Amino acid sequence: MKKTVIIVFSLIFSYVANAQQDAMYTHYMYNTLSVNPAYAGSRGALSITGLHRSQWIGFEGSPITQTLTVHTPVLTKNIGLGMSLINDKIGPTNTTSLYFDFSYRINFKEKSHLAFGLKGGMNLRSQGITNLDAVDSNDPDLISDTRSQFLPNFGFGMYYFTDKFYVGVSIPKLLENNFVTNSTVGTINLGSEERHYYLIAGTVFDINDGIKFKPTSFVKITNGAPVEGDITASFIFNDKFWLGAMFRTGDAVGLLAGINISEQFSIGYSFDWSYTNSTAQYNFGSHEVMLRYDFVYKVSENVFSPRYF
Repeated sequence: MKKTVIIVFSLIFSYVANAQQDAMYTHYMYNTLSVNPAYAGSRGALSITGLHRSQWIGFEGSPITQTLTVHTPVLTKNIGLGMSLINDKIGPTNTTSLYFDFSYRINFKEKSHLAFGLKGGMNLRSQGITNLDAVDSNDPDLISDTRSQFLPNFGFGMYYFTDKFYVGVSIPKLLENNFVTNSTVGTINLGSEERHYYLIAGTVFDINDGIKFKPTSFVKITNGAPVEGDITASFIFNDKFWLGAMFRTGDAVGLLAGINISEQFSIGYSFDWSYTNSTAQYNFGSHEVMLRYDFVYKVSENVFSPRYF
């Protein structure tokens, strides 16, 4: 039983480690800093964003993720600093990540900018083995719950933006660290961190004086998993409310809505559900909540409100 549990556990997490590893969000357009460090400082204010995602409601051990990002321009309008804190729990595995971001911006005519960013930090991954059900509760390999590992990493990104358009590319984690654990049957490799490549883009069109159309996209590429793309179409009403729909290839469709309480404070909610038979029959969809607050202060003549990205 001891060897069986360890082997099964290893196979499960080796599979996860060789597929999409980073958390997914329906509100990806509000979570740019976590995947692209060049975004730091681009809003021209101290900006704080919190996200909570409960995925696949009703499925035991399903992913639960929280993200907190903070970023601001400093010294001059061309330098940005940021911080990303992510907590991601899947079954008995919990990963907490802390990263710091630096960006440098080159300004062009007509309020267009090209930023380059660096990201550095570490992940703390722990295996909650004692949370698993076992036939033998005294199994020595399942008594200890101290299997954890610090894994440093770093990455980079590029981000081009205007007041109504953006596009970015990034690799937030360049190192492919190995996850290992020790047991009575020896050292077990639970897989490695796969390098993820991200492409983001979005724009805003004026339909009339009171309605804007905001399409955005988010493409994720990594070894051992299909290319995954999110496409979202949102309508913004009087720069106050927004309502949109999302499609994620091979996974889910969803709806999102939000309100700008003020020029500084925004709240968003989304619900998405799987359309594939392999997952839809086992859960009741995924919920997500987004909060963002901008401590607006003037750093240059290029700062404008409202901000769409």
